Amino acid sequence: MPSAPPRLRPLLHPLHGLLLAWPVAMFPAALASDITYLNSAEIQWTNFSAWLITGGLLGGGFALIWSIVALLRRKGSARSRLAIVSVLLLMMMIAGLINAFQHSRDGWSSVGTTGLILSIISSILAVAAGWIAYAAYREDRP
Repeated sequence: MPSAPPRLRPLLHPLHGLLLAWPVAMFPAALASDITYLNSAEIQWTNFSAWLITGGLLGGGFALIWSIVALLRRKGSARSRLAIVSVLLLMMMIAGLINAFQHSRDGWSSVGTTGLILSIISSILAVAAGWIAYAAYREDRP
């Protein structure tokens, strides 16, 4: 008896994708806010960056927990992609946490070169994790 053809389903559960959308949106927005601060020296932009980084860490933390649980439960070819997404999210969280500590310093020294580089790293890692997670599919056999 031939086996049923596999169905392709997205790698992420829809709620997991919703959680992953937070850091994908928040970290690049914080990068844009840092660039704006460096060009204008208006102190409120550092506050915006700090809030955006905190929002990215909050959503990213839940997305990381979800991806680790899904990684432990998943079998098959989708496991390797989910492992890559989990590692990228972990690195994003580490860079984002250091960035949050950097942005919590005194207003005039909070961004600078270090804050900008950490924002770039966090943004690249968030977008890479989102790209891999949203582009991947898994096979389900009925």
